[in-house]
Amino acid sequence: MTIIKSIRKFIYIALGFLFMGLGILGVILPLLPTTPFLLLASVCFIRGSKKFELWFKSTKLYKKHLEEFVRNRAMTLSQKVTILLFADCMIAIPFILLDNIYVRILLILIVGYKYYYFIFRIRTLKTR
Repeated sequence: MTIIKSIRKFIYIALGFLFMGLGILGVILPLLPTTPFLLLASVCFIRGSKKFELWFKSTKLYKKHLEEFVRNRAMTLSQKVTILLFADCMIAIPFILLDNIYVRILLILIVGYKYYYFIFRIRTLKTR
């Protein structure tokens, strides 16, 4: 294995732990969405190491928050609302700060697509 691949794998594993930490904070703090951070952690662990991927998928955190989504592409309504509101807050920052009409139009299109995707492409589960 080349040094570049080793560095890349290390970066993916480090990012996996960073996103996992943010996901854990999302469990505790209602402001942060848990699911997207854990999905990012899962992707990073998959690209970083088979051992870390298997470890992450065996954790209670993964089983409780991601397994159902990965298996059935479905979320609870509260998960959807939390993710959408957090993303809206993040998108509102450049929308307010930037005075470029094209960027604002792009951000509005992104928000519209995000809502379309969450409403029509991801099934809504009954609350557990």
